[in-house]
Amino acid sequence: MTAIYKRELRSYFTSMIGCIFAAFLIVIGGIYFMVYNLNSGYPFFSYSLSGVIFMLLFSVPVLSMKSFAEERKNKTDQLLLTSPVPLFQIILGKYLAMTTVFAVPCFIYCLFPIIIKFQGNAHLLVDYSSILAFFLLGCVYIAIGMFLSSLTESPVIAAVSTCGALFLLYMLDNLLNYIPTSAISGLIVILVVLTIISAIVFQMTKNPVIAGSMEGIGFITAITIYLMKKTLFENLVPNILEHFVLTDVFYNFAQNYIFDLGGLLFYLSIIVLFIFLTIQTFQKRRWS
Repeated sequence: MTAIYKRELRSYFTSMIGCIFAAFLIVIGGIYFMVYNLNSGYPFFSYSLSGVIFMLLFSVPVLSMKSFAEERKNKTDQLLLTSPVPLFQIILGKYLAMTTVFAVPCFIYCLFPIIIKFQGNAHLLVDYSSILAFFLLGCVYIAIGMFLSSLTESPVIAAVSTCGALFLLYMLDNLLNYIPTSAISGLIVILVVLTIISAIVFQMTKNPVIAGSMEGIGFITAITIYLMKKTLFENLVPNILEHFVLTDVFYNFAQNYIFDLGGLLFYLSIIVLFIFLTIQTFQKRRWS
């Protein structure tokens, strides 16, 4: 894994993608820092950091698009699939290389609260905990981008799909106001999700009996519960989707001044989930 990590990290800086990525985030963060903290005298760097999140929607796809899509395009992924190195270590090595590149601007951000301290009042605990949450949020975005990159052989498609997915997650909090809250809409969404899960199980197992049985049992259970107590399905979809508003955890640190340990664990669980999904994608290709 160490060799793969070093190779990937070297490739990001020799191809200038890593340098441009880090420089872009440092410049954007510096602009917000200059406007809000230096010129306006706002004592929280976390407030300036909130503006950088939107830029991750465009910069992270550029960083993650080549992680696996380029391997598939150049047919070098066959070497990965037949390598004696465990697949988990290959994927983790690539992921850690991307997070290391992302850690460079985050490390530079750690200097900004000290500059604020030299100018007057500063809130170092809030600022540094916000930088930690910002870093983990970026790691979540990178894990999502890596997974989407593993699904295609086109780096452009990987970048566009990642950008779209991250933008949807970013806007999810506002979109919740337009989602139907009726019980029947909740039931329909549950049935659609069960169908999607069954389709995924079928693709992984190629066993129609298991997938069909899972979908049938799920349908019967959901409809039975709906007929017995419809109120359980009211506001079901918004209540579920609001847990996927990833930026809420960061804003707890940056704006509400709450050290959200559960939110950090939530970020880590999402990272593990998408690394696992990436592994399963290549496991399927290895044995197909």
